Amino acid sequence: MAKGNLGKLLLTGVVGGAIALGGSAIYQTTTNQNGTSSSNTTSTKVSNVSVNVSTDVTAAIKKVSGSVVSVMNYQKQNSSDDFSSIFGNKSSSASSDSLQLASEGSGVIYKKDGDSAYVVTNYHVIASNDSLDILLSGGQKVSAKVVGYDEYTDLAVLKISSEHVKDVATFADSSKLTVGEPTIAVGSPLGSQFANTATEGILSATSRQVTLSQENGQTTNINAIQTDAAINPGNSGGALINIDGQVIGITQSKLTTTEDGSTSVEGMGFAIPSNDVVNIINKLESDGKVSRPALGIRMVDLSDLSTNDSSQLNLPSSVTGGVVVYSVQSGMPAATAGLKAGDVITKVGDTSVTSSTDLQSALYSHNVNDTVKVTYYRDGKSHTANIKLDKTTSELDTNSSSSSSN
Repeated sequence: MAKGNLGKLLLTGVVGGAIALGGSAIYQTTTNQNGTSSSNTTSTKVSNVSVNVSTDVTAAIKKVSGSVVSVMNYQKQNSSDDFSSIFGNKSSSASSDSLQLASEGSGVIYKKDGDSAYVVTNYHVIASNDSLDILLSGGQKVSAKVVGYDEYTDLAVLKISSEHVKDVATFADSSKLTVGEPTIAVGSPLGSQFANTATEGILSATSRQVTLSQENGQTTNINAIQTDAAINPGNSGGALINIDGQVIGITQSKLTTTEDGSTSVEGMGFAIPSNDVVNIINKLESDGKVSRPALGIRMVDLSDLSTNDSSQLNLPSSVTGGVVVYSVQSGMPAATAGLKAGDVITKVGDTSVTSSTDLQSALYSHNVNDTVKVTYYRDGKSHTANIKLDKTTSELDTNSSSSSSN
């Protein structure tokens, strides 16, 4: 999770302890055999204890720490409290567009290529930025440029100067993970003040469907790995590693409460699996974006309709889930295949669809120009259509609507 501006921290026990311990030093007094007194001024010393603290955990953290960075998101703020006067710029326009630190997250350097190095982080860490800085593990701060980002998987690639970069991370094969194996999260919880914080846990699960909404309404959907290593705001985009110091995932989110908000939740953090990360960052490096197929429909979940509205669809009683086509965009694949408003999609390929999230996940498993069979109901009867996916999500009409698009 990305971190907003850091609030005040209360160091409990320090002030009270200082007050309680204030005053004069007290010496123990003893009497010698000759009757004179002397003070025992022998002081407590630190013993020399030899402890081997080199373990698999310390080795793993040492291996990755140099490649984990803090990502600093600066945005324009409409404020007169800026630093423009320091640089001799006193114009009113400059004071109204000053850049201020809006949020902080984490990132991982995964590649060094000549004068450049590449950082992977979460898209929500860099969202709405006007400028980005990277704080390296060695303390150097460098500017970063966005190579590309993918809102759907919540990943972004940044490029920085490689001048001060010494270490790069390596990715493990996330398809070979084992529930119960050690996991270590390394990042900047609460921001760069706590950069390179490491927390340890276990791999809790290898496949969890995590769906979130970005600020712009775009759905993020990942098949995440779950860990109970402590994850806090600012860890987003950081490394989740195995005991060998390899990155098995990019930390993305945590569950804090139950859906109704009635129960607090601990130890449920999620990361984007490394195999998915590698697939996306390679596409972002080459194309700056990820092209995904689109049907060209606006849709609503069948479960969101009232009983009065759903009854007008004349569905068989066996159909309890699906996606209702709200409208069809002209010239897009769904329109070409003959789908109409009021159709209820229940399958994409061999994958059952009960919600718009299911439809997106099934559709995005295909490539642009693939042909996919879509099963849908119209007037109570089941139909299929072989749809050529020759359009991308960039061609969708995204004008505001109460329904989602795909």
